[in-house]
Amino acid sequence: MKDVQNMGDTRGIAIQRVGISKAWLPFLVAAEKRDSQNVTALIERFTVDLPMEYKGTHMSRFIEILHEYANKPLNFSAVDELLTEALDKLAAKSAHIAISFKYFVAKEAPVSAKESLLDIDCTFIGDKRENMPLEFTMEISVPVTSLCPCSKEISKYGAHNQRSTVKAAVKFSQENELTIEKLTTIIEGQASSSVYPILKREDEKYVTETAYENPKFVEDILRDLVLALRSLEKIDYFSIECENFESIHNHNAYAAHQEYRN
Repeated sequence: MKDVQNMGDTRGIAIQRVGISKAWLPFLVAAEKRDSQNVTALIERFTVDLPMEYKGTHMSRFIEILHEYANKPLNFSAVDELLTEALDKLAAKSAHIAISFKYFVAKEAPVSAKESLLDIDCTFIGDKRENMPLEFTMEISVPVTSLCPCSKEISKYGAHNQRSTVKAAVKFSQENELTIEKLTTIIEGQASSSVYPILKREDEKYVTETAYENPKFVEDILRDLVLALRSLEKIDYFSIECENFESIHNHNAYAAHQEYRN
């Protein structure tokens, strides 16, 4: 049959990224304390470059590659292999992918030790150029608790607190790979308190008092997290966004920072 995609194009325009987006697939993600975790993954985008002389790319090959890797635990090396295969099968010079999913981190309540699972929004981003190392970025979004230092200082009793979200994107090499669990723990350690899906009364007392004794503005959480990530010497780049869902205002408090390490 006639292959229209392989026909020539005379407009002289090379396409930097072409491929698929918004595809859902079951995937495995490499886990810290077990081999892998089953997730439902959203392929935000999976693309390659297209030389100016070709009319189109082979869209079905993207899905074929994804199905091949859906049963392999997803981590730095798996993303590297996946994009290398895309370069080969699509005769490309560059390949890119972003995969988002919910990942569940095991939590233990601080007093009762009740076990539960905290859902973390994650995205793996890979950028690969021919004969070059993979550029890999892990993004996660972690819920935490913050308590206002000003409210505590000026009030006779109590202080307003709120649930907050910390989004962090970290770029690292395969030799210095971070796990989702480790980065989550680092983020939680900079908040007034962690968030737990299950709390008994003794746990609620502990969490409330812990937050009260550890008040932090959104700026405090951000700066403490910057220092914590700077201590990880092998990180090439990081960005942070902190957002407090204010309990006494009709707006949120927000802070952001990014650094290139090399």
